[in-house]
Amino acid sequence: MRNSIPSWLRVTLLFFLVFALMEYFIDSGEQPAFIAFPITQFFLLMVLLLLIAIELILKSIENIMYQTLTEEGKVRYEEAKSKPWEWAWGKRMYLKLLGSRPIEEEGEIILDHNYDGIKELDNRLPPWWVYMFYATIVFGLVYLVRFHIFDDYDQASEFEQEMELARAAVEEYKRTAKDLVDASTVELLTDASDLNAGETIFNTNCAVCHKTDGGGSIGPNLTDSYWILGGGIKNIFNTISEGGRDGKGMVAWKSSLKPSEIAQVASYVMGMEGTNPPDAKAPEGDLYVNPDAPAEGAEGDTDATEVEVIETDTPVMPEEAETGE
Repeated sequence: MRNSIPSWLRVTLLFFLVFALMEYFIDSGEQPAFIAFPITQFFLLMVLLLLIAIELILKSIENIMYQTLTEEGKVRYEEAKSKPWEWAWGKRMYLKLLGSRPIEEEGEIILDHNYDGIKELDNRLPPWWVYMFYATIVFGLVYLVRFHIFDDYDQASEFEQEMELARAAVEEYKRTAKDLVDASTVELLTDASDLNAGETIFNTNCAVCHKTDGGGSIGPNLTDSYWILGGGIKNIFNTISEGGRDGKGMVAWKSSLKPSEIAQVASYVMGMEGTNPPDAKAPEGDLYVNPDAPAEGAEGDTDATEVEVIETDTPVMPEEAETGE
């Protein structure tokens, strides 16, 4: 029995084939399956041992069969085993597509032309070239019918379609990529994980100037509604990213913190408003009113108090008006 592939190479190829199939069919997220699910390591080990065992069994069977051969059979077996491997079907197809005549048969296709001893052979076109030529004809006919008779899409419309798909892909990526956020696209984060991360960042980098409770020390009070550079998530994000007032404000943190981290700490700072910690600094800056907040006393407010006006002819004295009598 002659094998063209060494046993060690067969074991290696089969093992990695099983490994690739396992990674393809097991959904393990961003981690490889053999790391996300440790049980798969045991499975791969068993596969490797099984492949080695099969090779050893095949080798043993081959040795037993060899011992049962006659001396003449052993000689023929050794000759067959030492014979180099040849892909017979592939070689036949190659010669068929090449279409050339053997050197021994060139006398049958030689022409009478003789130019200083140089003779010409009447070889046919190689079949592979002929087949490709026919394929281009079929392709040309399909193209003609599709784009010039039935007026399928043109290059301009194809470009617009591809650009639309690309824009949608970019928007989807921006939606899920937190570090692409900036002051114009940032939104208030409310997840506990984001707020906890923001608290850690604040205590590590900001508490030295604003205190851990946000009451303010070197920096201003963050728990009131007054802001030097504007309140709201967008203004706070921009202040943390770009820094405070020139020469006397906070340094810019965009080189130290990622955009997602700035969004987390800005959201955490937003949650400090109204906590009223002890020994807080006096308000600084201007009162910030959220432009998106509903106006007080707006139509439809169920908390509004209706006042009934009663007309009377009796004059009301100023003292009575002040005391409500």
